[in-house]
Amino acid sequence: MKIMNIHGYKGSAENSAFNALKNLGHEVVSPCIDYDSGNAYKIYEKIRKIFVDSNFDCVVGTSLGGFFALYLATNFYGVKYFLVNPCVMPFLTLPRLEFEENITEYIDLFHKFCNLEKSFYGTVSAVIGGDDEIIDYHDFTQKIIGKDNCIIVPDGKHSGATLNLEYYFERLIK
Repeated sequence: MKIMNIHGYKGSAENSAFNALKNLGHEVVSPCIDYDSGNAYKIYEKIRKIFVDSNFDCVVGTSLGGFFALYLATNFYGVKYFLVNPCVMPFLTLPRLEFEENITEYIDLFHKFCNLEKSFYGTVSAVIGGDDEIIDYHDFTQKIIGKDNCIIVPDGKHSGATLNLEYYFERLIK
C-alpha cells in the first residue's frame, strides 16, 4: 500500500509511524517539513501538492502532522486517514513548545474541522496515548472525529514509540 506519512513538530520524516509502516511492508512517502520556516498555509500547500502528485491509499499524520492530515481529509475524500496523537488545536499547543511563528493561520484552518459532516466519520481514525504529556485535549479530538474512531492506549505517551503503532496499523490499514 502507498502511504503518505506527515511527521510532527520538531519531528523526523523517519518517525515511529514511518518505521512501523515500513516494517509492515508499505511504500511510505514521508516529506521532511520544517514547521518553523513557514506559515500554515504554505506548509499545507506543500503537503497538498505531494498528496495530489501521488496516488496514496492512505495518509498517516502524527501530532502537528495529524492536524495537516485532518485538514487534508476535509478537502480530499476517498482516502483513509490515520492520526497519531493529533494536535488538532495547534494554536494552543505550539506556544507551549516555544513556537515563535504566527499561529493565526492555524486558527483559520481549524474552523473547517468544526463543520464536519457525519459522512466524514469512518474515513479518519486515531491512535491516542492516554497519558500524552504534550496534548491535553484528546477528548475534543474524539468529538471531532468520533469516539468510535479513536483507539486509546492507556499508558501511551505523546511519542509514537510508546504506542505500539505497528500493532495498530496492522489492524487498521488493510
